Amino acid sequence: MTTEELVQPQRTPVTAGLSAMLGSCIEWYDFYIYGTATALVFSAIFFPTFDPLVGTLLAFGTFAAGAIMRPLGGIVCGHFGDKIGRKSMLVLTLILMGGATVAIGLIPSYASIGVLAPILLILLRCVQGFAFGGEWAGAALIAVEHAPPKRSGFFGSLPQMGSPIALFLSTGTFALLALMPKQDFMAWGWRIPFVGSAILILVGLLFRLKLLESPSFVQVQQRGEVAGAPIKEVLRNDLRHVLIGCGIVLCTTVAFYVQAIFVVSYATQTVGASRQVVLNAVLVASFFELLMLPAFAVLADRIGMKPVAFFGALWTAAFSFPFFWLIDGGSAFDITLSISLAMVGISALFAVLPAYVSSLFHARVRYTGISLAYGIAAGLIGGLTPLLASSLYIWAKSAWPIALYLVVVGIISLIAIAASPGRWFIARSDVAATTTARQVPAE
Repeated sequence: MTTEELVQPQRTPVTAGLSAMLGSCIEWYDFYIYGTATALVFSAIFFPTFDPLVGTLLAFGTFAAGAIMRPLGGIVCGHFGDKIGRKSMLVLTLILMGGATVAIGLIPSYASIGVLAPILLILLRCVQGFAFGGEWAGAALIAVEHAPPKRSGFFGSLPQMGSPIALFLSTGTFALLALMPKQDFMAWGWRIPFVGSAILILVGLLFRLKLLESPSFVQVQQRGEVAGAPIKEVLRNDLRHVLIGCGIVLCTTVAFYVQAIFVVSYATQTVGASRQVVLNAVLVASFFELLMLPAFAVLADRIGMKPVAFFGALWTAAFSFPFFWLIDGGSAFDITLSISLAMVGISALFAVLPAYVSSLFHARVRYTGISLAYGIAAGLIGGLTPLLASSLYIWAKSAWPIALYLVVVGIISLIAIAASPGRWFIARSDVAATTTARQVPAE
């Protein structure tokens, strides 16, 4: 088909961005309620025969089991997302994630069915991890590839905003449930966020079913350039870009798992802060993040992705040790200030991830490329972080190895950002839309 014969696909940036944000919010909500429940109750519900600290370690092990499945989900969803379209994968991941989340809320406790309880928990967590591995890339692409020229940063940040909204909703839900008598909360109260997510899933499906296919993918189809084996093509031609993408993603995901997920168990079990204080602190920080994401995204559209991402990684590395010093202060003010300041670095890098990482790959293999980069960094490494952080604390009886770990991943991201293609600062008039599909020969 010649260029003249190509039908210009319809762009619906607002609809696509909001749909991606809503669906992403639901997926992240399901993800966060699991992380919060892991830190607060799963050790007692599913691993009651162990010391509380060891039980928490085992509970974070189930968290890690889902993380290991994320690259697999990314590969499978990326393959079909590059062959049959982004939209179908977004519907599939929402159904899988939502179904597994509701089922987790229905699992009987260890006291009721014994070892079968943690086995079911691990299996359902693996389904969550698989779905989540394909979700981020699809939501990111549907927003970025529908974005108008010179606005890919802002529209790409919309699905990212689903994360703090979901964190606010999930943490707020548990904060309200924490007002219940502890016996009731441990017996059945913790199940409410899981089962209740079914309502959000139905709403999300309605929006995603109405979503138009990505313009970039439609153009790839029209040109007859759909990749026959996307994963093979990415590994053959874009392995360097996958590694760079991994490095870019690494810092913000690892930092989030430490400074918003692991910190809940650390502050309550080690520092001795109350659950309510810590959950309220995360609530404030998530609202702060929600404000910063679009601000950093707009800045990136004006000056470029690189400097904003570099600032985020640098801030995270520099604030690693002060973060724990403030948490160890133990007061509500110290904990809230610490998590909120941590969100500055997390937000700067997280805001630009969709547009920045997707720009590394051709449209024909973009879903596979960014799924691999994100799945490896956020799944295999980031998702194992709560387990690793718990293990490091048990080993050192101190938070310094965890802070050092954050410094190391921050440096890795700084190197990856420096090595990524493109100029550092760009004039506004020279900003090119990152969503334009690069012209490549058909296989």
